[in-house]
Amino acid sequence: MPENIKILIADDHEVVREGLKALLQRQPEFVLVGEAETPEEAVQKALDTGPDVVIMDIRFPQGSGIEACREIIQSQPTSKVIVLTSYADDEAVFASIMAGASGYVLKQIGSQGLMEAVRSVYQGRSLLDPMVTQKVISRMKSLLHEERNEAGLTAQEKKILALMAEGKTNKEIAAMVHLGEKTVRNYVSNILGKLNLSNRAQAAAYVHKRMDSDQR
Repeated sequence: MPENIKILIADDHEVVREGLKALLQRQPEFVLVGEAETPEEAVQKALDTGPDVVIMDIRFPQGSGIEACREIIQSQPTSKVIVLTSYADDEAVFASIMAGASGYVLKQIGSQGLMEAVRSVYQGRSLLDPMVTQKVISRMKSLLHEERNEAGLTAQEKKILALMAEGKTNKEIAAMVHLGEKTVRNYVSNILGKLNLSNRAQAAAYVHKRMDSDQR
């Protein structure tokens, strides 16, 4: 039985945090080293406490849990992140795994299941809730067979380009595709570079021109 597994909880709902704390404190090998109610606080507390496992929600009123996951993994490579959420959203599942999360489980998993998930990722195993496993497999298959357009845009870049054409801001796009604003800015820069465009207005014109061409 592993001992002294240091755990950080990140969730914007106080009731959820309190419930998780009460649950974790029943297990002698679990040590709660901190809690956070924003993604930024989660990243900072991960730096301060060096948790073995971070239990992270992905939807926050401000910021992205997925981006926080990515930053924690980059700054604390030994930390494992379990995404604990109410949503089995395809994009969120895939984005979480790509961000480095070791597990993606739904909040209806149950207390015993969550405890086993913490132990599993601590021991170096990856974990997906059975309800979302097929979604990840399907998404991976679609990426393997993805057809790129003549500009070489990926599926994610095409989605962000379409949102740009709708006049969405980086902040709005970030919330819709479950990424951080900084990551979206990087995507926008890459898209403009691939299309040899200078700004978002030109990108919008490019999309509308293609739509008009496809309709003919």
